[in-house]
Formats: sequence, structure tokens, C-alpha cells
Amino acid sequence: MRAAVVREFNEDLSIETVPDPACPDNGVVLEVAACGVCRSDHHGWIGEHPRVKNGSILGHEYCGTVVEAGKMAKYSVGDRLIAPFILSCGSCPACHTGVSNTCANQIVPGFTDPGAYAEFVAVPFDHNLVQLPEDMTPGLAAGLGCRVTTAWHALTDRAAVKAGEWVAVHGTGGIGLSTLLLAKALGAQVVVVDIVPEKLESALKLGADAAVNAADGNVADAIIEITEGGANVSIEALGIEATTNASIECLATLGRHVQVGMPVGHTAHMNINMNAVYMKNLAVFGTRGMPAWKYPSLLNLVERGLVDLTPLVAREVGLSDASAELRAMNGPTPPGTAVITNFQG
Repeated sequence: MRAAVVREFNEDLSIETVPDPACPDNGVVLEVAACGVCRSDHHGWIGEHPRVKNGSILGHEYCGTVVEAGKMAKYSVGDRLIAPFILSCGSCPACHTGVSNTCANQIVPGFTDPGAYAEFVAVPFDHNLVQLPEDMTPGLAAGLGCRVTTAWHALTDRAAVKAGEWVAVHGTGGIGLSTLLLAKALGAQVVVVDIVPEKLESALKLGADAAVNAADGNVADAIIEITEGGANVSIEALGIEATTNASIECLATLGRHVQVGMPVGHTAHMNINMNAVYMKNLAVFGTRGMPAWKYPSLLNLVERGLVDLTPLVAREVGLSDASAELRAMNGPTPPGTAVITNFQG
């Protein structure tokens, strides 16, 4: 099969012919229809993710059609499926208590196993997968695999956002835009933060109630003024110190900070304003992924037309274009995200 392989960090992915994946007994092999290019992939591409090595195949936001099914598989050849990026075992205490996104035995294609920057991907633990809605395009479905599911879990589980609350979103990439659209669908008021005017303008057109350019001054003070006292919930969507502190400091008393951006590599350890946490009695949550059982609530929201997620996908690209998309993440990026839909290009 054709795949984009990591050979050197910060260098173009190598387009190679590699062996087709073996089918796991408890899973399936998918012919990949689409795979998102995610900032988490960028962390691996630049060498900051410990699981990504020479020979790794990135890609954890994918959907496709079953071309082979294992003897214990839940699904059959021909099924069109979408996948959460965390594949949980289904047997451990975390899985049995509904928090399968924290499964100790989890598999993450693109990191622990070969991913979907390829024509085919092996998916063990296929009980995590769900049927692709008939009217959902593969490009959009791939975008649900990480950014949208993570945002949905952050808002509904970790932060428990209520209608009428103010939600601050720090960073308007894929996670940030997903958070904006879903928070508005939940009835929240949303203020977005970025340093790219084009992205702030795009967010306002998509329903943001206010926007703050972080290059113009103190972000926390601006949000406190806009919200007349501070945000109730703040979502950090970049994983860096400056935005993490702005997220904490912009909150009202008893506010909830959710760390969605991945702190890894040089950002794994930060200097955090714990005095703000202490003085304002804040709650600080970490979150990663979404339990697979929550897919129906998210898909139902989309199918009923209560949220339009199509603006998330700005462009569909070929497999050989993935390197350029990853390299662009070294600096400010334009609105929307890229999805690989052509695996011959």
C-alpha cells in the first residue's frame, strides 16, 4: 500500500510502498477514505512525541470501509466506519466505568501503531468504531475523529457547560473552532482568542460573540471586561504556557479551566499561575479524547442540524501534501483544517 512515512523529524514525509496491514482478530482493516491532518501529528513530526520514531505512519483522524474483518470482529466487510483516536480495550476498570478514553491498554493508530496516512489501516478493538452516517462525507467524518470528539467531551463532561455561560476559547485551530461551534449549539456565549486576524474574523462569522487578538495586550483583562467579570469556562486549545495562563486568569470565581491543548516536549512543564487557581477557587481539568459511547450524542446533534461542522474542513488534499500541511503548523495557520482524501496524490 501507499503510505507517508516519518524518516527524519521536520523533513518531508517519505511516500513509500509498504506492506498492507495484517488484520487483527478483534478488529478490522479499513480502506481509508479520509484522514485529518492534526496538530497532534505535528508534535510527532517535529520529534516531540515519544511514540513517533523513524518508520512511523501518522494519522489518527480517519474513516473508511472495512475490507477485512477478524474472527472476533463486530463489523463486516463493506461497513463504513468512523473511529475515535483512542481505541480502548473494553475490559479494564476504566472501560467498565465509562471512562474508556483513559484505558490503560489503549491503542492509538498514528502513535502506538501505524496510522492512516496510508491507503489501509488496521483497527483492533473495533467495538470502539461506529457506523458512518449515510449523509456525512468522509472528509467531514475524519474531522470528527479527534478535534470534534475531544471538544465535545471537554464541554459536556469535564466542564459541564450550561446554556447562557461564557466560554473562552484560546486558539482557533481545529479544536478551537470545534469548541466554538459546539459551545454555541449548547447555548453558551463564546469569546475566542488568537493572534491571526483572519482566524478571528472567521470565528466571528461562525457565531463567536466576541474576539480578542492576543497580540494587542492582556488577554485575561480583555475577556474579563467582555464577560463582565470573567468566563465561566475556559478551553485552552494550544498546549503552551502563555495561553494556559491566559485561560486560567480570564476565569470568574469558581470558573473551570480545561486543558485540551497537548503539553508535550518543551511545553510539558510550565510555570502556571496557581495563585489565580487558589484565590478564585478554580477547577482545573485535563482531558484527552472521548469515550466511544458518547458518539451517538454527538452524531445526533449533527444529524438533527443543530450544529454545522462543515466549516472545520477548509481543504481536501493528497497524501503527498501532508508534509506541507504539517510544516505550516510551525507558524500561524489560516482558518480551518486539512483532510487527506486522495491517497494516490
